[in-house]
Amino acid sequence: MAGKVFRILLVVVFSSIVMLSGCSKREKITKLQQLDGKEIAVPTGTVADKLVLSKLPNVKFKYFNSVMDASLAVKSGKADAAAYDEPILKNITAKNSGLVVLPEMITTDNYGFAVHPENQKLKRNIDLVVSELKINGGYDDMMRRWFPKTGNPAPMPSISLNGTKGVLRLGTSSVTEPFSFVDASGGIVGFDIELARYIAKKLDMKLEIVNMEFGAMIPALISGKVDMIAACITITEERSKKILFSDPYYVGGIAAVVSE
Repeated sequence: MAGKVFRILLVVVFSSIVMLSGCSKREKITKLQQLDGKEIAVPTGTVADKLVLSKLPNVKFKYFNSVMDASLAVKSGKADAAAYDEPILKNITAKNSGLVVLPEMITTDNYGFAVHPENQKLKRNIDLVVSELKINGGYDDMMRRWFPKTGNPAPMPSISLNGTKGVLRLGTSSVTEPFSFVDASGGIVGFDIELARYIAKKLDMKLEIVNMEFGAMIPALISGKVDMIAACITITEERSKKILFSDPYYVGGIAAVVSE
């Protein structure tokens, strides 16, 4: 009987060693180039994989339903890294210990608000608001509020809008935390939403937020259903043929998150 118990214990110990050794096979990643040839997790239905291949042509991809799932796959050892928009990954790592965003970017992109090509006046006012915020320190406050080093973004500040010159309609997609997302109270908040409120205040207008799918934002802007759009939107040459972008208000791009 004792011999049988010993054999069972031996099997359990051996199995534990095998499982632990399987988890420890992944190399500790500290530099971007280490990822070439490794397994990278990306969200399904995005262009993250194509952008990664532009810099790391030998990677292998694992696909997940969301960027959060992709990031958690790294934490559990199912992938060497996850790749997606840098600010989104920063938000995830702030709330999930054991993950870190590599400092070197895979691609570098500019994010902007967009308006109808004929609405030059609104574009100028957006640029002016961003410029004023950077001069008076408001932009730095926004960065600290929406991009904390640890934990959740801070609450949205109260910005009274008693506009007398109509309604400014913002089209957004509230799935791009910390730029545009739904908070615990069910309201749409974020960096882009706060910035939109400052724009409306400068124009002496009320702000109406129109939530929609990300892919519907540009058609809605072109058709006049909304006056401007924002939700972590990358400024690209292709998009600039259809819509008018503000000056960049955030420099980001595709980054990689790895196990700390």
